[in-house]
Amino acid sequence: MRELHIFHLYPDVLNLYGDRGNVLCLKRRLEWRGLGCTVTEVPMGERAKLSDGDLFFIGGGQDFEQGLLLEDLNSGRAEEIKAAVEDGAPFLCVCGGYQLMGHYYETASGERCRFIGALDLATVGAAERMIGNFAFETAFGTVVGFENHSGRTRLGPGVEPLGRVIKGFGNNGEDGTEGARYKNVFGTYSHGPVLPKNPAFADALLAAALERKYGDGSLEPLDDLSENEAHESAMRRLGA
Repeated sequence: MRELHIFHLYPDVLNLYGDRGNVLCLKRRLEWRGLGCTVTEVPMGERAKLSDGDLFFIGGGQDFEQGLLLEDLNSGRAEEIKAAVEDGAPFLCVCGGYQLMGHYYETASGERCRFIGALDLATVGAAERMIGNFAFETAFGTVVGFENHSGRTRLGPGVEPLGRVIKGFGNNGEDGTEGARYKNVFGTYSHGPVLPKNPAFADALLAAALERKYGDGSLEPLDDLSENEAHESAMRRLGA
């Protein structure tokens, strides 16, 4: 039986707006197909062999929670994450977790926190927050979610945007981009949790993990009636 080992990094400090539900969604979509799944939570300060992971999730957090993680990242965790990224491991990184994968976060007052540097992007805070339901177009269809962030993220030439904004703000509210894609890393500002009402997005992550591990990313189709109804309802509310 094919199976995946999912690592949930920093669930103790990065878990806003039900982001943990993304891990539950991935696990269920594997189990509904008769595939195995093990979930390992890796809180701050706990050592884990990240090379054993097939799929990684990092959720959202406020600026303060991100700052708490700097010591842990500098203890060797940042290098382990970068190694997993370069080895092609799939990551879903939401909001604060997405920002954490970049070079730095600079607060509105000018204080700069150096982060992992796994993705060629940087974020600068602002006084005004970007809040609301939003939608964006990706290579695997339209994604709906909820954003609430003061950081303005700019992508460097080393990454591509995950999608293009249809309604809402996205990375910075100016250039129409949302999220980032590098190798098998998917970074996004979409809370919600985002995956349950965007099943194609969830399956894109699972397929990438299965392809990397087994050389076969094929997935049997599921009856996503409820998931698609939730997606379409969100689109109607946005008028998109």
